[in-house]
Amino acid sequence: MLKEGDKAPDIQLDTDTGDPFRLSGMKGKKVVLYFYPKADTPGCTVEACEFRDQSKKFAGKNAVIVGISPDAAKSQSKFKDKFTLPFTLLCDVDKEAAQAYGIYQEKNMYGKKVMGIVRTTFIIGADGRIAKIYPKVKAQGHAEQVLAAL
Repeated sequence: MLKEGDKAPDIQLDTDTGDPFRLSGMKGKKVVLYFYPKADTPGCTVEACEFRDQSKKFAGKNAVIVGISPDAAKSQSKFKDKFTLPFTLLCDVDKEAAQAYGIYQEKNMYGKKVMGIVRTTFIIGADGRIAKIYPKVKAQGHAEQVLAAL
């Protein structure tokens, strides 16, 4: 399990536009890397829209917001367009990034045990190290919480 102070695992995934993205390419900036279970679902929409509404404040703190879920580029793109999200969404279709960050875990869904993405946010410092981890996030009010930590 990752801890604050650890070097953030480098990830290389496609974006919502199908372009390649590499986390190590963000060196020198703070990155708010937030994992969510599924695009265009109620909790994920609340979380994404709150990050959208605060995006200028994040930019003012030299922080880049990056959302990541197991959705394919087409779903991510539709989600981004529908809610006018001004940040990059990554497609972790094979859940490699979720596994690297330790957030693909057993969950209890309607009384059944299933494997899935546990909503988690990582603040990665300009030095590429994990500055803060928010495990098992409640979507509403989370963007404000992250902004306050920056």
